Amino acid sequence: MKTTLRQNVTNTDRNWYMVDAAGKTLGQLSVVIANTLRGKHRVDFTPHVDGGDYVVVLNADKISVTGNKESDKLYHRHSGYIGNLKTQTLADVREKDPLRIMQHSVSGMLPKTKLRAAQMKRLILVIGDQNPHAAQNPEPLKF
Repeated sequence: MKTTLRQNVTNTDRNWYMVDAAGKTLGQLSVVIANTLRGKHRVDFTPHVDGGDYVVVLNADKISVTGNKESDKLYHRHSGYIGNLKTQTLADVREKDPLRIMQHSVSGMLPKTKLRAAQMKRLILVIGDQNPHAAQNPEPLKF
């Protein structure tokens, strides 16, 4: 008799991965990170279980974009009050909070369910190339 391998919180063993984002394209790297956070690369992937891995992104502020996205891509924030929509270009966001670019991109690629908050907590964005989680012996993420 064959049984299907079902993943749950008690039998997940989370791995640590590390990737250097310097010079990499934002969208292509975000897809790989989102799939790793979600756990889609695992053989026991279950959509309704949070069974993904940790990802440490070094040099997250040095991510590159193609085309005219530095000036054309817009980020919107709204406080909920009438007429209080704030709009910034990617270049402005990169000056003020460079980690927000990668965080926003990966978050948009995860499912919009209650699991997204827990999956985003396992994304660690670092400015510079010093890994604060070197003790976990992260493997390089295949890109």
